[in-house]
Amino acid sequence: MLRPRKPASTEDAPDSRVRRTALFLSGAAIGLFAHETGHLAFDVAFDADPRLKPVDFHGIPFFALTHRKQLSPRREAIVSSAGFWVQHATDEWILTKRPDLRRERAPLVKGVLAFNVLTSVAYAGAAFGRTGPFERDTRAIADATRVDERWIGAIVLAPALLDTWRYFHPESKAAAWLSRGVKIGMVALAVR
Repeated sequence: MLRPRKPASTEDAPDSRVRRTALFLSGAAIGLFAHETGHLAFDVAFDADPRLKPVDFHGIPFFALTHRKQLSPRREAIVSSAGFWVQHATDEWILTKRPDLRRERAPLVKGVLAFNVLTSVAYAGAAFGRTGPFERDTRAIADATRVDERWIGAIVLAPALLDTWRYFHPESKAAAWLSRGVKIGMVALAVR
């Protein structure tokens, strides 16, 4: 006997999936904008003449927010770290205010968090391999602080991994405090 098909739930309707995907990608775009705004804020504060420069990563074109080269090492470290600081502050705010985010339908916020985590993973990979455009943040931080770029990659990667753990295990106080400690350490490294 034929049964009438149940209508697709609103949650699973194609337009709902498209909407969730669009919101997730919008969140990622917000994450990118926030990261670059962090750099720009300190570029402007230090009168560093910021500008966009086309760059590529192994043939993949994108852009870098760059500035004149005459910044002191401390200011260079601050400008280059600022995008990560914005990511870290945003992730901390998200994971503290919404510890059960994983169980929520919040594609925009999840997009921001995903961008921040994946960007840190990508930067860490570039730092470990010492590859990518000259303008990459991890190289600039390493040069300014006189710390091997691979260590900078580890400092960038650690909060991403810990915050991913926090997303899946919000009850983990150790991961939260370790993540916060590394984030604070990254600020201290740049401003020392």
